[in-house]
Amino acid sequence: MTYSRIAGTGAYLPEKVVANKDLEKSMETSDEWIRERTGICRRHIAADGETCSDMALAAARQAMEMAEIEATAIDLIIVGTVTPDKLFPSTACIIQRRLGIHGCPAFDIQAACSGFVYALDVANRQIQTGAATTALVIGSEVLSRITDWEDRGTAVLFGDGAGAVILQASDEQGIISTHIHSDGQYEDLLHVPQGFGTSSDGLRTEGAFIQMDGNAVFRRAVATLGSIARETLAGNGIDKHDIDWLIPHQANLRIISAAAKKLDLSMDHVVVTVDEHANTSSASIPLALNTAVRDGRIQRGQLLLFEAFGAGFTWGSALIRF
Repeated sequence: MTYSRIAGTGAYLPEKVVANKDLEKSMETSDEWIRERTGICRRHIAADGETCSDMALAAARQAMEMAEIEATAIDLIIVGTVTPDKLFPSTACIIQRRLGIHGCPAFDIQAACSGFVYALDVANRQIQTGAATTALVIGSEVLSRITDWEDRGTAVLFGDGAGAVILQASDEQGIISTHIHSDGQYEDLLHVPQGFGTSSDGLRTEGAFIQMDGNAVFRRAVATLGSIARETLAGNGIDKHDIDWLIPHQANLRIISAAAKKLDLSMDHVVVTVDEHANTSSASIPLALNTAVRDGRIQRGQLLLFEAFGAGFTWGSALIRF
């Protein structure tokens, strides 16, 4: 049987850093208030003119370098994003052009903060069926462009960045299983309420900012991450104590801590980057993965659990032998 394994990881963060202290100057908030409620200390913000594909490309090149492959080896490109360069073509097609690749499938997946896990699920299935042998999977976001910087309830939460992995076909099991779900009844609890076709004027951008019912999202996130973890472990006959590293979506430290508690995992076995990167939506899991791989915490052969929860609501997991 053919499996897929992670052969390389990469990441990119914009140079500009906005600390909590910087936000104190423009809105009624404080470093202490933000840290206590979210665990966030700072976030990276894309420069003027810096795009989703710019960041994705930088992360992709880093992952390709670790995997020791040339662009010509890639035969599938999937980008998870809610902030594409254009309505169309897809950011994946733009990456394809910039890498000089021709002919292979390239497309975006829009599943909000679950976008990377959704993309991983699709890429894994493509490799398992023989439709692809080397997949470039990216999560990339410029959330600062859809953030209302006058709304302290949301502005403190988000940042920009990109993370990428190279998946390769292998005789050895890498991705053990993926699980993805959604429930659209919660659409209005976390959304950007404007877009193409919302009025006779066509595309609306004025006021197209993230809106969120924070308390409701928090409650659903904690409950749902617990259930997806149980589903993943039960489906594979794995005990929760077999997990070496939990790599959750980096939205809020309290949510991450609650997810770890449900798995009876010490925070010493949870990769946390929300303090440095804030919530980067689909980029958060690959960014966290890359951080822990490159600093030596994550080693080959260890068992990893990815968990994601995002607008839709969407949610998903991936159990991976790294």
